[in-house]
Amino acid sequence: MTALDLSSPVAVVGTGTMGQGIAQVALVAGHPVRLYDTVPGRAREAADAIGARLDRLVEKERLTGADRDAARARLLPAEDLAELADCALVVEAVLERLDAKQALFGELEGIVSEDCLLATNTSSLSVTAIGGALRVPGRFVGLHFFNPAPLLPLVEVVSGFATDVTYATRAYETARAWGKTPVACADTPGFIVNRIARPFYAEAFAVYESQGADPATIDAVLRESGGFRMGAFELTDLIGQDVNESVTRSVWQSFFQDVRFTPSLAQRRLVESGRLGRKTGHGWYDHGDGAERPEPDTADERQPPAYVVAEGDLGPAAELLAMIREAGIPVREEDEDGGSRLVLPSGGQLALADGQTSVEFRDVVYFDLALDYRKAGRIALSASQDTSPQTLAEAIGLFQALGKQVSVIGDVPGMIVARTVARIIDLAHDAVAKGVATEEDIDTAMRLGVNYPLGPFEWSRRLGRSWAYALLDDLHLRDPSGRYAPSLALYRHAHASDKREGTAS
Repeated sequence: MTALDLSSPVAVVGTGTMGQGIAQVALVAGHPVRLYDTVPGRAREAADAIGARLDRLVEKERLTGADRDAARARLLPAEDLAELADCALVVEAVLERLDAKQALFGELEGIVSEDCLLATNTSSLSVTAIGGALRVPGRFVGLHFFNPAPLLPLVEVVSGFATDVTYATRAYETARAWGKTPVACADTPGFIVNRIARPFYAEAFAVYESQGADPATIDAVLRESGGFRMGAFELTDLIGQDVNESVTRSVWQSFFQDVRFTPSLAQRRLVESGRLGRKTGHGWYDHGDGAERPEPDTADERQPPAYVVAEGDLGPAAELLAMIREAGIPVREEDEDGGSRLVLPSGGQLALADGQTSVEFRDVVYFDLALDYRKAGRIALSASQDTSPQTLAEAIGLFQALGKQVSVIGDVPGMIVARTVARIIDLAHDAVAKGVATEEDIDTAMRLGVNYPLGPFEWSRRLGRSWAYALLDDLHLRDPSGRYAPSLALYRHAHASDKREGTAS
């Protein structure tokens, strides 16, 4: 089944920010668009607002005046649902209440034609549950746009339990014809993005709650070492703490309070206090007029070590050896069974975060994972009370000699970037194993939906088959709550041979 013909009218029910955005997308693509809202006059106001945005597109030379005029002529407010009778697609963007959505689609079913595609833009409710009340649930799908809909390319096309593949395909092809990048997924809590993104927030909050580092430092490490566009604290301040916490809580409850999705108590307290982020002037950070952004914790300058001894393979951090040599620091490489570390002149060790703690060893400093060690502007180090000051100073000086700012955090197993990326990879493998989506669609969704520098499977291939499993297995031994228990899918992936698995990530 192909995309809807451009002559087919499209209706949007609900004229808030998302409804207006979806209507604008369909309108600019060339469809006649009907707007409906239960509040009298709201549809007309929405039409005027969309018209104003079209004017701005003309001013920015992204739309011609003729195309704007034609689009305006195709945009009609509707006073009654009955005016949507000839529409080929109706997209709902009303309040996130199951009863309200079920009632709306039940009413629409008695108005539109038998082959009209019905779609919900829900981000947190079950597509199956919404469509379950319909007489013909096979034509019901989820079309989850991301805000702002006219700008962000991703659309999650969600098939409920009863969705007919022909209607899911029509929705997918229509989204693509509108210039969007659709990804197909099954009806699961959080769909793709809101399911797999949970650790990005959860692990940052967990490090903060354990007094491992402050928000500014954690955000800086995620940006400058992990390559993420924004840190978890600044991003949730932008989204709204109430909105982000609500999504987390919804996913957690939908998974029967699975510990992997447990909400943050610190974030709950923030919401209860009314500090919701930028929209209230205060969240994790103060956004008031004249407020200064707190600086990340950055170590003072130290002398670099006279030399380092590399024992074993540094794996994802192997590039560091060339960088150290380029900085003029001699490197002696030694084979060491089971070893993967740098030995400093003090006798202390420097190792890539692996899910263990510094206090378990006599004198060790861990360094965090980086997306690209050459491009990273900051590296986090983790030490315990048993780490000698000289070893820590040499570790700091080494990375400073490589041109990095250094943040020293507490004795946090898995540190910041490493544990976050490992958990994202694990949830991605688990989602594929459970038929939620394909590897390719998951990578696309995470890059386009939340601007990750790499998709989870791209990251998995770069880091190595067993890296995420080994780190989470170590974390699980130290926190046996189940939060870090590797999924069966990740276990199978880590222990499968390349010959049997081919080139799969």
